Amino acid sequence: MRLAASILAADFGRLGEEIRKVEEVVDFLHLDVMDGHFVPNLTFGPPVANALRKHTRLPLEIHLMIDQPARYGPQFHVTPEDVITFHVEVAHPEEVLRTLRQLPCRVGLSLRPRTPLGALEPFLDRIDLVLVMSVEPGFGGQTFLPQAAERVRMLRAMIGDRPVAIAVDGGIGPGNVRAVVEAGAEIIVAGSAIFEKPDPRAAALELWKAAGHTKSS
Repeated sequence: MRLAASILAADFGRLGEEIRKVEEVVDFLHLDVMDGHFVPNLTFGPPVANALRKHTRLPLEIHLMIDQPARYGPQFHVTPEDVITFHVEVAHPEEVLRTLRQLPCRVGLSLRPRTPLGALEPFLDRIDLVLVMSVEPGFGGQTFLPQAAERVRMLRAMIGDRPVAIAVDGGIGPGNVRAVVEAGAEIIVAGSAIFEKPDPRAAALELWKAAGHTKSS
């Protein structure tokens, strides 16, 4: 298991400080980029993400919940350790994938809870990660959809021996993280369960414990 801290739930007025609280106990920073069109919320774009490079050594998971990922994806300053994920539901996903594959990072696909897993099948040989949404994308702090665990099991079987990691994002906390990991998820994204707690570092460690893992796993 690897743990990604979603900064959407962090205090943006003290973002550098918030990141430092968890930097030693998480593996990635997860950035939810929303455009107010693909999802009904507006967050931040490349300037904020690129500025974070000064404040962390952690790799970034950049989740593009936007209509034009091919246009804006190349504006992020990425490294080989980072991953940019876009949604399979966008227009012309084949073209988006070709564009993002030219960047020096890994590329992933995400899908909404109601999108059939079969929509991923044409791309599984050309991506590095699938991000399973366990809430409707657009807002943090939502309740976990329990059917997500079964979707992870089905996706694990669909992926087979391909080198494609499964990440899960939305409503994950100590009460459900183990079930998601046991279903086959390798990366857990958590925002409210970390940054909305009095001690974010302790909250992240509690997630590791609840999942039956340690930070060195």
